[in-house]
Amino acid sequence: MIERLTKGAVSIAILLCAVGVAPGSGSPMRTTGKRSEFRSAEMAAAYAAYTRSVAGALRTSTAIPAFARKYGLRCSACHTVWPELNVFGQRFKDNGYQLGNDRDSPIWQSNGYWPIAMRTTPQWHLESTTNQVTDAAPAGKTITQTGFDISGVDFLMLGTLHKDITFGLVTTLDPDGTAGIEAAFVRFDNLGKSSWANLKLGKFELDNLLSEKRFTWLSANGGFLYAYHYLPEGSANTFGFGDNQIGAEFSGHSFNGYTRYSVSLLATNDGDPTIPTGKSMDAMATLSQAWPIGNGLGPQRLGVFGYLGHRPTAFETIAGDPIAGTGSANKSFLRLGATAQIWLGNLELIPLVSHAQDDAALGPGPDKPTWNNALLEAHYVATPRFMVQGRYELTRMSKQGDPAIPKTFGNADALALGFRAYPFMFSRDGMAIHGEFAMTQTTGMAPLSGDGSGEPAPTPDTKIRSLSFMLGFDFAF
Repeated sequence: MIERLTKGAVSIAILLCAVGVAPGSGSPMRTTGKRSEFRSAEMAAAYAAYTRSVAGALRTSTAIPAFARKYGLRCSACHTVWPELNVFGQRFKDNGYQLGNDRDSPIWQSNGYWPIAMRTTPQWHLESTTNQVTDAAPAGKTITQTGFDISGVDFLMLGTLHKDITFGLVTTLDPDGTAGIEAAFVRFDNLGKSSWANLKLGKFELDNLLSEKRFTWLSANGGFLYAYHYLPEGSANTFGFGDNQIGAEFSGHSFNGYTRYSVSLLATNDGDPTIPTGKSMDAMATLSQAWPIGNGLGPQRLGVFGYLGHRPTAFETIAGDPIAGTGSANKSFLRLGATAQIWLGNLELIPLVSHAQDDAALGPGPDKPTWNNALLEAHYVATPRFMVQGRYELTRMSKQGDPAIPKTFGNADALALGFRAYPFMFSRDGMAIHGEFAMTQTTGMAPLSGDGSGEPAPTPDTKIRSLSFMLGFDFAF
């Protein structure tokens, strides 16, 4: 039986991760003029020590198996609970999926190595939504659907094209056979031999501390955040903060990864790989800082983010149809927020607050719609092979775009509870038994999950509750 991580081991692990070096190995960096770089031997020693202390105790988690196969190291080194990254995993990702040794470049890799992993989740689930209007029930009724299902397949291809040149390609195959490109980018790492300068181009996830792409939630009601996707009723905006976007990101981090920043310029098409809708650009900036204090499985981190977007409100037309890429009269929208990652022993708390405002021209009325979001997510690593989790989120309208709309219209509450059990996790594959209950309650609007018939409430003040029960096998290989 694998024992829990002791407080002493936690402290040692945090210290090792902070300095990036094993005890007695000397300075973590060597300096040549103004250049600082990793010592491969010391990086490996630090990694080995870190994995013995933190990852050795949490064998329940994994990187995508391709990285474990590539470096011949424990999968659990990069994650607290798969697929969430721990501090070393974030540092590995920030460094361009590199450890700083000869295995980083493809030229030194075995010809049999292929940087690909696949993930899918066969499942049973139940969906139930109240106050749904049907032909037989114009006043609304509860619609319940249940059965076995599959999530589709994610094909994860991430790695290095050359030393300090990273690539990412994530394609998806939906259950109905529809294929898509979730991510496709190239990143130039450590420009000027500095970890503070990295440039990414393509389609990628925004640099969110609370990532929807590394979510440990999978159900229809639990697998998204209102804070990232909510828009007022009647809005012409298309932006989703959790959607992968297309553009360029300039980012950097300190040697130990505790200080991180990013600045992005993005197309105005919400990640749709076509001609941008208008002649403008969106911009985003993030900044976070971590401190190795307290007793837990990672450092305490605080982050802030801001997104300034634009959407066109006028287009040139042909035969009355808008011409793509000719959008003008751009109007702005704003997303501001703060988040944190707090460790209390084996309990991880992730609070997030955000403020959103759209220009009145984006609808649905003469005023600027304004709303606020708050959530608290918690993960408790009860044993090395079992994690329980919970999340509560609320959305509140501060000002409606149309004064005729009741102020509470669109308010939402979301609750999710679940567990993940890991029967095995190897460098070749791994599996989690995933159970989840999630509920959303919205006022007047259909829930974002779209379960049931997805119809609005019969009256503006009617509350719609949408429930999800799910049990599945989440595995990657």
